[in-house]
Amino acid sequence: MDTRRALLDALADGPVSGPSLAAELGVSRAAVWKAVEGLREEGFAVESTDDGYVAPADPGYGAPGIEFALDAPYTVEYHDTLSSTNTRARALAESGASDVVVVADAQTGGRGRLNRSWVAPSGGVWLSVLTAPAVSTARAPQLTLAAAVAVADACRAVGVDAGIKWPNDVLLESEGGASSDPNVGREGHEPVGRGGQKLAGILTEMEGEADRVAWLVVGVGVNANVDPSELPAGATSLRAVCGDPIDRRAFVRDVLERYAELTADLKAVLPAWRNRALTLGRRVRVETSTETVVGEAVDVEPPGALVVETDAETVRVHAGDCTHLRAADPSA
Repeated sequence: MDTRRALLDALADGPVSGPSLAAELGVSRAAVWKAVEGLREEGFAVESTDDGYVAPADPGYGAPGIEFALDAPYTVEYHDTLSSTNTRARALAESGASDVVVVADAQTGGRGRLNRSWVAPSGGVWLSVLTAPAVSTARAPQLTLAAAVAVADACRAVGVDAGIKWPNDVLLESEGGASSDPNVGREGHEPVGRGGQKLAGILTEMEGEADRVAWLVVGVGVNANVDPSELPAGATSLRAVCGDPIDRRAFVRDVLERYAELTADLKAVLPAWRNRALTLGRRVRVETSTETVVGEAVDVEPPGALVVETDAETVRVHAGDCTHLRAADPSA
């Protein structure tokens, strides 16, 4: 752990003197001072008091602010503007880096699934998590599902009823808006309803061989504090639902901590995904590279395949573009 991150962790417990920090971190007092000045230059306004160094009341949205009190094994790289956080994370992967989160206030070249463009103005949550998970490439889709669960849970933590459309779109419940109970839809609670406007999307890229993943990048785009007028039709933002801006720093912290928790125990991913699913139990149309599958989505199986009961057979779809059908839809 670098000195800056260790200092941030130490300040989370309250005022700490320079000598105490130096002893705790095993560095010189000059190194502590240098780390403090570095944090200040990045906008993390560490205060000097009679009792020692104190973290700011509002850490702000940036690398030090996101890392402050973050209980997840990642370092953060922040940019005001970036073409694509996934592109940057891939470059870091090729240089040998891992366990890095690339965050941007705005993206100019964001991409969604199937190489679609992704609107990413200032105010959203645009990030990519780079890891080197000890899993085979066959199990990698579970990390995408884990990211979808993490984002849905973070949405619920700010009071927004959110669920997942297979495989990884996070949507607003159609019959309602904000919920006062962030546990709605978690295990032991009733799940939310059937689809609605899009809140977030996830794009995963990786490199590896059959038996192992060399690196994996999960890109997350959340319409957090974005004005809906800046978004495509069918999308909305957390701010629009809540009525007020959300704390993006806290939101990102929730996403990263939940993602780290789930990826450390992949057996927990599918049960959590099912519990937040908007797709299961409804009629769907899934466009794959070779066919169109229409039927009722009944389950999701390892490593993330959608099980669809058609009029003729049971089909397991591993990749495709899923559409929720209405009863009046002629495709249904």
